[in-house]
Amino acid sequence: MDVVDLVVIGTGGAAMAAGIEARSRGRSVVLVEHGPLGGTCLNIGCVPSKNLLTAADRRHRAQVNPFPAVPTGADGVDMTGLIEQKQELIDRLRQVKYVDVADAHGFPIRYGHARFVDEQTLEVDGQPLVASAYVVATGAVPHIPDLPGLADVDYLISTTAMELTRLPESLVVLGAGYVGLEQAQLFAHLGVKVTIVGRFAPHSEPEIAAVLRGVFLDDGITVVEERGVAVTDTSDGVVVTTSGGRKVTGERLVVATGRYADTGDLGLDVAGVKTDRRGFIVTDSYQRTTNPLIFAAGDVTGAPQYVYVAAQTGHAAAAGAFDAPTTVDYRGLPGVTFTMPQLGSAGLTEEQALALGHACDSRVLGAQDIPRALVNRDTRGALKLVIDADTQQVLGVHAALDGAGDVMLAATYAIKFGLTIDDLADTWAPYLTMAEALRIAARLFRADLPTSCCA
Repeated sequence: MDVVDLVVIGTGGAAMAAGIEARSRGRSVVLVEHGPLGGTCLNIGCVPSKNLLTAADRRHRAQVNPFPAVPTGADGVDMTGLIEQKQELIDRLRQVKYVDVADAHGFPIRYGHARFVDEQTLEVDGQPLVASAYVVATGAVPHIPDLPGLADVDYLISTTAMELTRLPESLVVLGAGYVGLEQAQLFAHLGVKVTIVGRFAPHSEPEIAAVLRGVFLDDGITVVEERGVAVTDTSDGVVVTTSGGRKVTGERLVVATGRYADTGDLGLDVAGVKTDRRGFIVTDSYQRTTNPLIFAAGDVTGAPQYVYVAAQTGHAAAAGAFDAPTTVDYRGLPGVTFTMPQLGSAGLTEEQALALGHACDSRVLGAQDIPRALVNRDTRGALKLVIDADTQQVLGVHAALDGAGDVMLAATYAIKFGLTIDDLADTWAPYLTMAEALRIAARLFRADLPTSCCA
């Protein structure tokens, strides 16, 4: 019987971080994987989606070039070649960021299905693999809603949509969260007629969501902000019926209605590990489950579904397994939806800040007042600053801007380290960058009169 200090189930961001943490403490660790090495981010999430989005964005920018003196063009799309180069990237990163990293840190990866058979014992394909502690880091899977008729349709999820080698004429995207938004614009920019159904950017500030909604309309994407209630298979494709009675048609359907925990057949019940109604493992702030020997990390816990969050929780889980309880500091947590423009956020929305008892104040800066946007000849954008009116400290930054994700790094630092509006307004900002929007927006709290470029 194999006995190690720590067994980690999974090989994504949380699992790799847990393995690295364990080895940094001189402990033995084994990772167990029943699918492709690398987890969601590498195989079906961040890496492939952003790679394809970038390709589609290049084509779209050529079509809507705002510089008529420099003509550009975009011919048809070689989807087979596009999918092949995406897979080449995944394979390369799997080797250098996972296989080579595991080898460098000295932890093996064992392939097979892991299942707890009691509160202390794990089996991999029926063979015992016993450890002093365990970390479950199995991620999440797409949630498929129980809609009438959906089971009769050959629907796509983001994973299978990004494997298509032939573009459909038209596409309906069910769900308008970050996955749905990215999928909708990805295919629209590749030349597909797209309709998106659902509450648009539901977690974004309304002023910011409105900017992206306008861009989607400019892109020719039909936005139906109603709930899908039924799906019908037809000879021409699918019909989605909405809560308002609308009939939305398309050749193919992408279901992007959220994600649930991937905990199927792990034996969590016999291990004494409690889960919630969506299967997410219940943990405390130290990543401990209801079984003192078992910790959990990453998407499987219902934590914010970003790979950098998964990694932090993985480190915390492994540290806790070796009697070094560790928590994750979520202050200023950034998030990015990689549409064009990007949706970026850090910290609290105005609604969240008010709910927590802050006396809030906010300002919204339109991109027409950002020199970088003027230079780019595209002023469809906005940045919103949310502050505590008493302390003047920055609570949240939200933007729809080209490169909003990069702006959020500075925003995260500002929130985490308690900077005030004066700190932002009086700190250097490089001219003709989108990040300069932070400084300009901060100065709106002093006066709403226009300023010169850097004045």
